[in-house]
Amino acid sequence: MNVVPTSENGSPPVYREIAEELRTRIRSGRYADGDRLPGENTLMERHGVARATARQALSVLINEGLAVAVRGSGIYVRLFRPLRRHGARRLSKELWGGGRAIWQTDSETRGYEVEGLVIEEVAPGAHVLRALDLPEGSTVLRRSRRYLVDGRPVQSAVSHLSPSSWEGRETSDAAQRLQAHDSGPGGIYARLTDLGNGPAHFTEEIRVRMPTPEETVELELFPGTPVLEVARTALTADHRPVEFNEITMDGSAYVLQYDFDA
Repeated sequence: MNVVPTSENGSPPVYREIAEELRTRIRSGRYADGDRLPGENTLMERHGVARATARQALSVLINEGLAVAVRGSGIYVRLFRPLRRHGARRLSKELWGGGRAIWQTDSETRGYEVEGLVIEEVAPGAHVLRALDLPEGSTVLRRSRRYLVDGRPVQSAVSHLSPSSWEGRETSDAAQRLQAHDSGPGGIYARLTDLGNGPAHFTEEIRVRMPTPEETVELELFPGTPVLEVARTALTADHRPVEFNEITMDGSAYVLQYDFDA
């Protein structure tokens, strides 16, 4: 149960009362997504409070993720309908094997954008070598990108592909597609399947933490917003790892759904 701080007379502090009034107007639709909220001067005049109190009221909404401050312009409503990430369904072979993108299960009909895709051959960190069961000194193909829904960054992802996935077939169309910006229908899992190394099993580890300064900038996170860190390994039918994906998600943008049989 949430306990609302109160003043000496037992009532909520004035700044919280102001914040609640604004919050109610946002949730009722009076203030829509993108609308400019009353500024400090307006709140001072309307409620007869000091600037510090008006600023505190607006800060409450910003910290809750209901508003965002735009430097030199004001504070605006920013509502975002969370994405439902269905852990098992999104990785089903029926999806990517049929030429569809994994993201189609997350964004439904809202659409998504891939931004800043960088593809390069690198010497990865020790944790990536362990995940892919590769010897020290090995290189991997790394695909880094950021995803946006409704124009808002919601996650970044860095895939590491084991060289064993395409060894001996470097000139094949599927291997070339792995190194191209457009990996083709079904994405990289479909291309790995074309190479005879399609994923048959996935394992994911998820933890919640506060973001680094770089992640805060990349995902345009509100103050106090945590991130979900997902480490996913794709394995073949004989449990050989072919991809290790490190995903960082805006914790306020997702609902995680998992279905289990009893």
